[in-house]
Amino acid sequence: MRLSSMADYAVVVMSAAARHCGTCALIEQVGQQRASVSAARLAEETGLPVPTVQKLVSKLTAAGLLRSSRGVGGGLRLARPPAAITLADIVEAVEGPIALAACVDEAKNDCTLEQSCNLRGHWPRVNAALRGALAQVPLTQLAEECR
Repeated sequence: MRLSSMADYAVVVMSAAARHCGTCALIEQVGQQRASVSAARLAEETGLPVPTVQKLVSKLTAAGLLRSSRGVGGGLRLARPPAAITLADIVEAVEGPIALAACVDEAKNDCTLEQSCNLRGHWPRVNAALRGALAQVPLTQLAEECR
């Protein structure tokens, strides 16, 4: 299984946004504003095209992971502390619910094996395990420099 390019890019953008946020918890404790960043700056830092970053920012904002404000001092901020945002949250913001097999989606009936498949009842458990694993990876960890 591989993440789509957009899900991968969303993780890259959120990691860059988290690095801009700095120590958000410490900043908030002393009552200062969180650091903000523009979509153009995120695009520049990540090497992604500005329209791609803008599209991702829209999805991530709609999912409640980023906040956007206009005007002086405006820009993008994490909607929650980075430790409270997980890899599962980011992937689901772009891809929707995490599922390895489409047959668990009641809206889709395009499986040619549906009538004879003995595994359909097992997929929800597998999907939950995958989501659980991704939910164990916080944004703080993703934003750290790899050594």
